[in-house]
Amino acid sequence: MNDREAIALFLEMLAAEGGAARNTLLAYGSDLRAASDVLAGGLVTADAAALQRLGAAWMPLSRTSVARKASVLRRFFGFLDEEGIRKDDPSDALPRPTTQRALPRTLSHADVDRLFAALEDRRRDRHSHPLTLRLIALFELLYGSGLRATELVSLPRMALRGDRPFLILRGKGGRERLVPISDRARAAVAEWRAHVPDGQPFLFPSGNGHLSRVRLFQLVRELAAEAGIPPQRISPHVLRHAFATHLLEGGADLRALQTMLGHADIGTTQIYTHVNSAHLVELVNSRHPLMDRK
Repeated sequence: MNDREAIALFLEMLAAEGGAARNTLLAYGSDLRAASDVLAGGLVTADAAALQRLGAAWMPLSRTSVARKASVLRRFFGFLDEEGIRKDDPSDALPRPTTQRALPRTLSHADVDRLFAALEDRRRDRHSHPLTLRLIALFELLYGSGLRATELVSLPRMALRGDRPFLILRGKGGRERLVPISDRARAAVAEWRAHVPDGQPFLFPSGNGHLSRVRLFQLVRELAAEAGIPPQRISPHVLRHAFATHLLEGGADLRALQTMLGHADIGTTQIYTHVNSAHLVELVNSRHPLMDRK
């Protein structure tokens, strides 16, 4: 079997059995075809020496890129071994660069308090202007539910119902998840939705479609400036990080948080375990079962 056929078979398996998203399949296919080109079409039959040459060709790339490419090839060679296309797996010869995932930017509880105080100031000054009500609803959903920016701006007009304290969203990779919605957020959405015409398909309409991610980004930074928070420190995604971090600090279960955030891999959720050490010490001292045996 040649490289082209083996790569096609591997991608077909990922789509059928793993439910891989289209962008994932495109990225995997690109990495595998590039590796095949470096090895002059000898990827399927590559031995350890060939993979070492491939690793040498990756030297100018960043550690993150090398780690990604090596991970794709390990899965590919594991597939070839399982399918009996090869009788060995030479992927141990691939480089294993150490990568350190950057901690997400987040906000303190005091920062969040300042943002919501600024929202209340707007409400008082502008007498519940519809755009102020829209901004309050956006912030309540961003920080209160951890929605991604795209998920938020594209919400259907009737996505939230007064009698249902949750949303069912289809996120990355077409995966559905249930997102709890706080009473505060539902009340804010109901107040804003009263100003959305019945014929509109989106909860946050704009022009012929919905509010753009760029405009949401601008609105978040404008409010941050009003609240005395440096605008460069904040974005819709930072509010999502704050939602996750503050839930963990409050004792939320990591698996539950993974479900709410829509992460396919628990490893992605674990970046939020950067809660401060003082909180962890207090948690052990107050919650550990041995503390009851003093």
